[in-house]
Parts: sequence; C-alpha cells; structure tokens
Amino acid sequence: MGTGAVGNNYEDECRRSLAEEQAKSLAGTNDWEHVDRERVHHDWDVLYREMTAFLDGGSLPGDQQIQELVRRHFDIVSRFYTPSREAYIGMSLFYAEDEAMRAFHDSYHPGMVEFLGAAIKVFAEQGSGFAPSAGAEASV
Repeated sequence: MGTGAVGNNYEDECRRSLAEEQAKSLAGTNDWEHVDRERVHHDWDVLYREMTAFLDGGSLPGDQQIQELVRRHFDIVSRFYTPSREAYIGMSLFYAEDEAMRAFHDSYHPGMVEFLGAAIKVFAEQGSGFAPSAGAEASV
C-alpha cells in the first residue's frame, strides 16, 4: 500500500481534527459570535486577490511571499479559533472537497484551491502558532 495509504490515513486524521476542533470552538463561543464576519470576509477577499497576482506570476506554494500570505490566512482563521496543524490541513481539504468552498476559492483563480492547499501544507510543515493536536494531547 505504501505512502498512499499513509497519506489517506493522515488526510482522514486532518478532516477529523478540523471537524472536532471547529465543533468544540463553535460550542464554546456561541457559534463564533465574537468574530466580525464582515471584516473576516473583507480580509480574505483582499488576501485572495493578492494571492491571485502571485499565481498569475508563476509563484510556487513554498515561495516566501506566498508563505507570508498563508501566515495572514492562518491569522484570519485564528480569529475563529487557533487550529492544530492537522485541522489547518483539514481546512485545505475541505476547500477542495466542498463544492461551494471550491467554487468560492476558484472564483478568484481557477487554480486557487490546489495552490492554496499546497501552500497550507508547506506552512503546516514549517510554520508555528498552531494549537496542540488532539493526538499530541492524548499521548502526553
């Protein structure tokens, strides 16, 4: 089975982490009533428009300027709750697998979902500021 099976198991873990962490956060914050959703959507719009210019310019997901944009994306996400690495990767999977989310992101650029997903994975491997994963808490 090789790495494909491992990758699928890890992706499943990421999907579970996203679902569990979001459910916990929603329950603990009265459905994220603390979040200025209009501001969040504005900030994401600005960010995705900036990212589109880099996509058109041939940037790669691991390029420094892209990773700086992903840091801003992570900071916006963290207005809701601070995700674990796995939940953040799970979010990129959700963007790709949910028809409405794919359409929303790809409305900025036809390759946005794949590009952002790859950039999020690089950020998750190299970045900081994540909440501990449920797996890490269980093993402590």
